[in-house]
Amino acid sequence: MMLKHHQKALESLNSATLYIVATPIGNLSDITLRALAVLQKADWICAEDTRVTAQLLGAYGIRAKLLSVREHNERQMAGKVIEALRAGQTVAQVSDAGTPAVCDPGAKLVQSVREAGFKVVPVAGASALMAVLSVAGISEPNVYFHGFLPAKSGERQKLLASWRECPYAVMAFESPHRIAAALDDIAAVLPQRQIMLAREVSKTFETFLHGSAEQVRDAVQSDADQRRGEMVLVLYPAPPQPADDTLPEEAQRVMRILSAQLPTKQAADLAAQISGAGKKALYDWAVAQKNQAG
Repeated sequence: MMLKHHQKALESLNSATLYIVATPIGNLSDITLRALAVLQKADWICAEDTRVTAQLLGAYGIRAKLLSVREHNERQMAGKVIEALRAGQTVAQVSDAGTPAVCDPGAKLVQSVREAGFKVVPVAGASALMAVLSVAGISEPNVYFHGFLPAKSGERQKLLASWRECPYAVMAFESPHRIAAALDDIAAVLPQRQIMLAREVSKTFETFLHGSAEQVRDAVQSDADQRRGEMVLVLYPAPPQPADDTLPEEAQRVMRILSAQLPTKQAADLAAQISGAGKKALYDWAVAQKNQAG
């Protein structure tokens, strides 16, 4: 049955097409039959690191022509890929692990190929983000993916502060050498927020640490192994604030002045900093005032 579906995948592939192929993020078994078919049939495979991709191909007995397409040469190599497509060849793009063009090379190549008039087809598969989200237990429908957190503490704390009241989950990548500092900042800025640190997803030493920012930080500080490997951070949605129909008069006064000169959202941001009242409460109050006036 498996061979039958693999053969069908081979027969469904088209020439003059760029396939964006998701590869395993750890466990080599996490690859689809369609991905194997594309890698087997492709005339060229664009790889972030040809040595890493060669290991994957070797594990499945696939021999292919590899082309190094990295962040620094992506636009330049796009020309060679387009030439191959014009010649009717099939090209695959892979990253070292997971889905290309998500905080990895691939987006510029995709853009150039599409602008040249050729088809770009995704081959779905492993994704660290989707894997972590599936075990996070978040029921809210909205999730924001930020990419990598800022490297500098000041910028990182400012960004974290902007998520203080967000009603949705936030996901971000982090590197091993910055994870301790990042957790320090999260514990300082969002001390009550529940978070998850997912590490080495689908690999031998896969771990998921869950709790308050302080609890996760302490667990990482006490175990050096938790500061190694690929990491995904999840900030759970901010808990809903209790309803409070009474906004302090001083907060109302500040909001009234600011909203007369600024957009409501910006006025609420500033009024919250000045008065200490909740940003959402200020925003809702201003909207209600405008509706009454209307």
